[in-house]
Amino acid sequence: MSQIRIKDAAQFLAVSDDTVRRWIDAGTLASGKDDSGRTVVDGLSLATLARENAVLAADTSGIGRSARNRFVGLVTKVTMDTVMAQVEIQCGPHRVVSLLSSEAVRELGLEPGSVAIAVVKATSVIVETPTVMA
Repeated sequence: MSQIRIKDAAQFLAVSDDTVRRWIDAGTLASGKDDSGRTVVDGLSLATLARENAVLAADTSGIGRSARNRFVGLVTKVTMDTVMAQVEIQCGPHRVVSLLSSEAVRELGLEPGSVAIAVVKATSVIVETPTVMA
């Protein structure tokens, strides 16, 4: 069993140490003791909880495509010159950064506070704006 300390488990899930302890007490997370007698979380149990409780906004654009790694989020920063731009999107707990042309940023209307979808395929990040948001 992979053993993860409570403070590290809390950091991985972006919750407090107390929340992890409550999950252990409730039986939500499997735990044990390490060689020093400290309470540790089972790594597989933690990974399962993280996957089951991952919260990302739903993609309501209705556009079908082959790329499976699509993250809906809010544009938090746009750095642009006359030719190129860097767009930062906060997608749940993930920060996605894309480099694209300034022309594309203007055409898509990307600005801090706007909703965007980061489509990640291989090493490229494609940024789209949804046509319909619920």
